[in-house]
Amino acid sequence: MTLSHLHLTQFRSWARLELDPDTRPLAIYGPNGAGKTNILEAISMLAPGRGMRGAAPGDQARRGPDVGWRIAATIGDHPLEIRAQPGQPREVTIDDKPAPQIALGRLVRVIWLTPAMDRLWTDTPETRRRFLDRITLSFAPGHAEDALAYEKAMRERNRLLKDQISDRGWYQALETQMATAGAALTRNRLDALARLIDAQEGAATSFPAARLQLLPGEGFADDPDAQAIADRLAQGRSRDMAAGRSLTGPHRADLGASWGPADMPAALSSTGEQKALLLSLILANARALTGERTILLLDEVAAHLDADRRAALYAEITALPAQSFLTGTGSDLFEDLGPSAQRLAVSREGTTSTASLL
Repeated sequence: MTLSHLHLTQFRSWARLELDPDTRPLAIYGPNGAGKTNILEAISMLAPGRGMRGAAPGDQARRGPDVGWRIAATIGDHPLEIRAQPGQPREVTIDDKPAPQIALGRLVRVIWLTPAMDRLWTDTPETRRRFLDRITLSFAPGHAEDALAYEKAMRERNRLLKDQISDRGWYQALETQMATAGAALTRNRLDALARLIDAQEGAATSFPAARLQLLPGEGFADDPDAQAIADRLAQGRSRDMAAGRSLTGPHRADLGASWGPADMPAALSSTGEQKALLLSLILANARALTGERTILLLDEVAAHLDADRRAALYAEITALPAQSFLTGTGSDLFEDLGPSAQRLAVSREGTTSTASLL
């Protein structure tokens, strides 16, 4: 069992919610604005970071930033709690002891798909890079620490560049830190892509397998050698100083995807095929995490899917080694799940959401 209990207090539209899901997929349905996505967002907070909407703690309180909120959950045998008091950062406890957010990634792996991600293939490289890093984090929880180390060193280097500081020793020290963390980031990303590719190739699926690669963009995305990264940063120092920021490096990487006999780029595919490619990666991510506690969150998942592909998706979800939560506007969207799923009807009265487990 992964998530066996969820309790929300003053979170988004929920004054209170008690939920005890079982191992079956949970289909959550109700009209727009009822509070379905808020449940998924609360579950996404069980992973490191700011959740699937990236909201600040003050924006997640039901009555505004001057009110706190609380999420309590049981993952396996571990009770955990996440709370935020007005004006304070989030606090995490695991097994009734204070813990850093990064520790959540070692307890459970949370994967999500939101309607905003449907634009992944036509959005910016930064959006695709964040998507890839979230997948990478599911395989390597330490990826978050590598990313923080890289970003910290890059911010300090950018400050030197902006201030036109020319001290070689300072640059060398920071570039060594960026190179060490950047090499780890690159290795993690390449390993994540390899695991996705294996998971796609090893499964019979109605969703097209994407051919994936790490693209350099303005950087040197696929080089995991720390010394090579440090050398390139040093070589680009003059250009970076003119720009006032670091123009190249693993922070400029991009995710490339194509599919089919013609090797069609994802960005040039139809809306339906783009959604199918995205789902293929999400399913492969969950499939590759066999042996880990994994939660799959699929918000408005039926959008842009025809009836046949929707039925195929549900068949795959029920076969995954993951606990799944799905949302949609009507119960009819989940008919193909039959008795293999739980159902939660959600409605809203004024500013407060209510739910009924069927």
